[in-house]
Amino acid sequence: MPSVEGLGARRAALQMLDSVIRGGQTLDAAGAGIRGLRPPDHALAVAIAGEALRRLPDFDGLIDGATRQRLPDDSKARMVLRLALAQKVGLGTPDHALVATALPLVDGGPRRLVHGVLGTLLRRGVPSMEAPRLPDDVEQRWRTAWGESSVDAARRQIANRPALDLTFADAGEAQAYAAKHGGISLAPAHVRLPSSSVSDLAGFEGGRWWVQDLAASLPARLIPAGAEVLDLCAAPGGKTMQLAAAGHQVTAVDASGSRLARLRENLERTRLEAKLVEADALGWKPGRQFDAVLLDAPCSATGTFRRHPEVLYRARPRIIGDNARLQASLLESAAVWLKPGGSLVCSVCSLEPQEGEDVIRAFLGRDREFHLVPPEDLPGFVPVSPEGWVRILPGLLEVEGGLDGFFVARLVRAG
Repeated sequence: MPSVEGLGARRAALQMLDSVIRGGQTLDAAGAGIRGLRPPDHALAVAIAGEALRRLPDFDGLIDGATRQRLPDDSKARMVLRLALAQKVGLGTPDHALVATALPLVDGGPRRLVHGVLGTLLRRGVPSMEAPRLPDDVEQRWRTAWGESSVDAARRQIANRPALDLTFADAGEAQAYAAKHGGISLAPAHVRLPSSSVSDLAGFEGGRWWVQDLAASLPARLIPAGAEVLDLCAAPGGKTMQLAAAGHQVTAVDASGSRLARLRENLERTRLEAKLVEADALGWKPGRQFDAVLLDAPCSATGTFRRHPEVLYRARPRIIGDNARLQASLLESAAVWLKPGGSLVCSVCSLEPQEGEDVIRAFLGRDREFHLVPPEDLPGFVPVSPEGWVRILPGLLEVEGGLDGFFVARLVRAG
């Protein structure tokens, strides 16, 4: 049987989607497990799997409406049809190529069924899905927490891959770079560019910038100038580099040796300095206190759904609850290592109040030595809640491309 052009990329996309849906992996981890593809084919496979995850509920609705035979959610037939629809909607792949590359993926399975369903869908016409539904449980949680407008905004945002945000070591360089390369600067030391390959961008090897969503750059902006800072759960190091570039003395702690190695490489590329410590922040004893502590705690990462749509399928209530308990423990440890009068900045890239607001409320209820200090030194578009913390929701700066969902709170220890 002659080989079909592009089939290798589609097989890889099928393997990635299966690893995410059934195996609970991140798309990055699933992609890293693929070997033997040329870089363009690997990139295509990641793009196809990613597009399938962006519109999965709507794709499933189309599939169910085109067959009387219910396909199990994790069946190969459904996975293949999801990938075909993803290519149609997200990548504009011609119909003949969809059919030619889909059918070989179900060899040994219900090939005739897949052929029939796909043919029906293509004849009916596949809608553009500019505001696809999110998983039902996610929509219910976010509607309860943030309202219908936030759910609507999240639907619009997940349909499109986001622009690329860069953080610069020097704010003046950021302004010049934005003007020269057709970007925009939404905050000091920030540049937003249309999505593209990072390594191909001008200045990558020079190390004057690094990739970091604008929302993720907010916590480090709250650290007082000239501080000796403890950066917990630091890798891969965007906030560490921010702190070092701002002139702070930084001790960066992370439990993952491989992630710290990546941070070390980033520091070398950017010619910035920080002390790196491989340790579990819950058990590590620094032996002294710091002027400031930045805790970017492990979380469900649901706020990153624009870039990582698979988080919406991985972040189940049990995982959210486990993370919230871990965050509470990390916060208790971090508080001990802060000098009187010092700032403890806590953040999570989550849209779950259980992992943000609830953790801070509980901590302040237990420890009367700390109080919440609203930020006054952030860009004007950043909303500060009546309680005094920052909550970034879908829809903020939507015209400019939006932001990741984020929660940030600055606590100050009594002097």
